[in-house]
Amino acid sequence: MAELIQQPFGLTSDRREVDIWTLRAGRYAIQVLTYGGILRSWMVPAPEGSRDIVLGCETLAQYEAQDKYLGALVGRVANRIGGASFELNGVTYPLAVNNGPNCLHGGLHGFNEAVWKAREEDGVLVLSYVSPAGEEGFPGTLRVQVTYTLTEEGALALDYQAESDADTLCSLTNHSYFNLLGHAHGSLEGQQIQVWADAITEMDGDSIPTGTLLPVEGTPFDLRDPVEFLHGLSLEHPQLTLGNGYDHNFVLSRQTHSPMRLAAKATGGGLSLECWTTQPGIQLYTANYLDGTPGKGGVSYGPRSAFCLETQAWPDAVHHPTFPPILLRAGERYHHVTTYRAAIL
Repeated sequence: MAELIQQPFGLTSDRREVDIWTLRAGRYAIQVLTYGGILRSWMVPAPEGSRDIVLGCETLAQYEAQDKYLGALVGRVANRIGGASFELNGVTYPLAVNNGPNCLHGGLHGFNEAVWKAREEDGVLVLSYVSPAGEEGFPGTLRVQVTYTLTEEGALALDYQAESDADTLCSLTNHSYFNLLGHAHGSLEGQQIQVWADAITEMDGDSIPTGTLLPVEGTPFDLRDPVEFLHGLSLEHPQLTLGNGYDHNFVLSRQTHSPMRLAAKATGGGLSLECWTTQPGIQLYTANYLDGTPGKGGVSYGPRSAFCLETQAWPDAVHHPTFPPILLRAGERYHHVTTYRAAIL
């Protein structure tokens, strides 16, 4: 069971109090902010002693100033909704436009900017947030709970649950940036990635799925065996050009009948990081648009200095009837789990 410590972290620009929670379990420790549910750090045992493998900011003001979703919870709908609108029950809902013509990661003021309520419960951290009807254009009051569990074996589990009083959309994720050689390493050199997926959702010039599932065979997206990040990024493919690197939804394969599936595994610097999830997709993102974002200890984070493993429903699912649905009916429960497992190789 993890030990939890709560401390003040500061005030937002609009005077909301933010706390930082530390969870310790054996040789592992994480820090989580009530602002955005941000995973600020993850200390893991490493050959040299310990290593922080998550990118994060030094101050709350830096978190407010950046727009890269560093470590944050994302919602109501992770990834993009094409055209920043959708129709539900005969009503068209216009949404905030914040990514070309699209609505990205819940809108202009998504869950990543909310101050979540926090409580300790049997050695885990429980964050909750009530998103009022109409927030960022979405119908229904959505009550969200995300539980963070850290074990002595190096497993970090995020359990996402939500309910709405009206039909709405819901797809939640965490947008942590990882570097297995340490948050300040500055490069993906020497790190490998493996993704259990036979296809990606092909995207157009606005990063919206075309509806075609593109087989990975013979492409830079064939990560079914481990591939060096830098090798994959060096290859030529129209989809890599559109994303300025990896920024794509992988259609996850199911290895067993268990709801949890092994989605991805990264290795490097003597460490491994597995990602298990109940979600049907994972967005592999190689931090292509980090642009000198201020980080912990005075470092700055540049392009391709980290990777994200964003477990999710498929992007723009509301406009693709053949995609796994993101509709949450009134009174029904949304529930997904993602577990990251860190270990010394």
